[in-house]
Amino acid sequence: MFSIKDGVIKISVRNLVEFIYQSGDIDNRNAGAADADAMQAGSRIHKKIQKKMGSGYRAEVPLKAELDYINYRVIVEGRADGIFEQEDGMAVDEIKGMYADVSKFKEPLLVHRAQAMCYACFYATQNQLDEMVLQFTYVNLDTEEIKRFWEKYTKKELEEWFDKTMTEFKKWSDFLYEAGQERNRSIKQVEFPFEYRKGQKELAVSVYKTINRKKVLFIQAPTGVGKTVSTVFPAVKAVGEGLGDKIFYLTAKTITRTVAENTFDELRKQDLKFRTITITAKEKICGYGVKCNPVDCPFAKGHFDRINDAVYDIICNEYRITRDVVLQYAAKHQVCPFEFSLDISYWCDGIICDYNYVFDPNAYLRRFFGEGNKGEYIFLIDEAHNLVERGREMYSAAISKEDVMEFKRIIKPYDRKLYLAAERVNKALLEIKRQAVDEFLVLDTAGTLTLGLMTVYDEILRFNEEYHEFEFRDKVQEFFFKVRDFVNISELADENYVIYAQITWDGDLIVKQFCVNPSGNLNLCLSKGNAAVFFSATLLPITYYKNLLRGTEDDYAIYAHSPFLPEYRKVLIGSDVTTQYSKRSARQYGRVYEYIKKTVNVRHGNYMVFFPSYGYMEEVRKFYEEGDFLMFPQTADMSEEEKEDFLSAFETIHQEESFVGFCVMGGIFSEGIDLKEESLIGAIVVGTGLPQTGVERKILIDWFSREGKGFEYAYVYPGLNKVLQSAGRVIRTEKDRGIILLLDSRFLDGGYDGLMPAEWTNMEIVNINTVEEQLFHFWKEL
Repeated sequence: MFSIKDGVIKISVRNLVEFIYQSGDIDNRNAGAADADAMQAGSRIHKKIQKKMGSGYRAEVPLKAELDYINYRVIVEGRADGIFEQEDGMAVDEIKGMYADVSKFKEPLLVHRAQAMCYACFYATQNQLDEMVLQFTYVNLDTEEIKRFWEKYTKKELEEWFDKTMTEFKKWSDFLYEAGQERNRSIKQVEFPFEYRKGQKELAVSVYKTINRKKVLFIQAPTGVGKTVSTVFPAVKAVGEGLGDKIFYLTAKTITRTVAENTFDELRKQDLKFRTITITAKEKICGYGVKCNPVDCPFAKGHFDRINDAVYDIICNEYRITRDVVLQYAAKHQVCPFEFSLDISYWCDGIICDYNYVFDPNAYLRRFFGEGNKGEYIFLIDEAHNLVERGREMYSAAISKEDVMEFKRIIKPYDRKLYLAAERVNKALLEIKRQAVDEFLVLDTAGTLTLGLMTVYDEILRFNEEYHEFEFRDKVQEFFFKVRDFVNISELADENYVIYAQITWDGDLIVKQFCVNPSGNLNLCLSKGNAAVFFSATLLPITYYKNLLRGTEDDYAIYAHSPFLPEYRKVLIGSDVTTQYSKRSARQYGRVYEYIKKTVNVRHGNYMVFFPSYGYMEEVRKFYEEGDFLMFPQTADMSEEEKEDFLSAFETIHQEESFVGFCVMGGIFSEGIDLKEESLIGAIVVGTGLPQTGVERKILIDWFSREGKGFEYAYVYPGLNKVLQSAGRVIRTEKDRGIILLLDSRFLDGGYDGLMPAEWTNMEIVNINTVEEQLFHFWKEL
């Protein structure tokens, strides 16, 4: 919404008036209509109208006003849609494209009037004009019907109105300036909150230098290095030195967001005045079933009338703004907690959130990263290994023929025009289906399909304006979002995409724009800020992540070595067992079970076994006999309570009989959990973690074979990450002792040379006959 640097606060005209003059309800029953201007239709109609106005009409005229206060300056700037001369004098034109029936408008909307008044005031002042005419041009994007309003103001009236507007904004600009000064003073006296571990100071210095040089850094840092504090601390210090204005701490897991919150808390013990907010997903913070309209949600009714008071209250009284704090103030002021949290983020120094709030084209924070927006941002990207697949998901989109057919059935009785638009999409899909005779079909383009979907998109927006109360609204909106995603992604699709069609097992047709390499799209987002740090315990091999997250191998990279003694960890590889699909048999399952049984009974305690799939786990479980050890299996449909029960079981130290959790590699228990000391003394990883075969894996192999790394990029490296994450559940602190057993002979193949963590210096090869002896010696020597 604004930027502040060197005592200058900049805010756009549109952001200013929408902030000061917002009012009314949240109402998602018109979902999509609010951002219609952002679509091609909106910009196209602007240009069309501007051209029709003749040679004396100046389009997109830059205007600004500068206001000097005691300690800082405010610059309000923007572009008027048009400036032209008419009989009554000079006029400012404010053009608004929308799907509403503009013929029913009785007067201009308040925020549109305010926007035009700003431009008129600036122009009149700069050109010494006594009065200005305001022209409001409303145009229906579907019919191109135009409705205009005219108003005339004297220069004095405009200046008095603008002064009143800026008086309203001054308490906010005062807050910005004073909070920034307070923050920077407090940062100067903050020191690293712990005694530096080996290599930790060098890590923090590298992060600071990267931010100072506005570069990108990759950090491979094993558990125990203290990655979070080693990145947050130098980033905070960089903000204090004016090298950034806002820190975005991005992660894919709730538990790592909590770690980030606690790290900022640790720095606040030194009286750091640094506001942070944790953004919680709408589904997890809404108490009304995400029904964002004034009928179903009391917080939605009048939300915009109360939101500014709510924001000012919380930012003046809180520095640590977590989910619970947001809910407390949202209830006090009766505002939507999710939208509230987004508005609070403007006024915070640190934002802790999921990746999608920065990178997802359908969910990113437009107030920071919308078209034309950028800022002094520092991106700290935790658990960055997750961003490869998440990036592919965020930048891919699919549409299915069955979705279109169901939508047609719903809409047919209500709207013929929309039905016919959907039918054209159906015909385009039918033509593709006729060609898709093989397992999948790679398409050169989805142009005809995309054009059809763009029409459906526009027609749904019109339909939503006409049918506020509609029996199947949820289903229509669900389909609308799929259409929107496909259309939006089509604008991003380039040489890093493969468009393919696939007929599913049940006969449905899916057309997907598959983002093979997300680095280009991720970089567009990172270019909105100053610097970025990617860090994880499992960024191996580093070149793989550099290529897929940045598209270059030129960025800085450091490998932080483990602070823990290598003799406290034993890593073994079973040489006489494999999970290779073609070699699976009862004999192999039995051998895996025998390895588990022998391992956990050399020393009793808590262990986790990670299997390649639930199916494989069940085959091994068939060999389990009561009395071998205590066994607790993960299930595919665990509730939150069951997940907590599973982890709670590890809080008990089992010395008389081993306790063994059977888990799935890549699942909820293979990453992000922190079981310390005797809570977990061993991890047994069954298999190489290779992803399941499928269409997209074949596409990846073909794509990256150009670089001679097809199988590695499609299977080996993603699988290795799951292995290392699972193995990383053991040895979390300097007090921990434990074993890691990798059960697959393929780890001994040349393809894994140089890929294992540097701290695994004592890896040894065992077989079913020698594993007990090796483990016995390890535990005995501790």
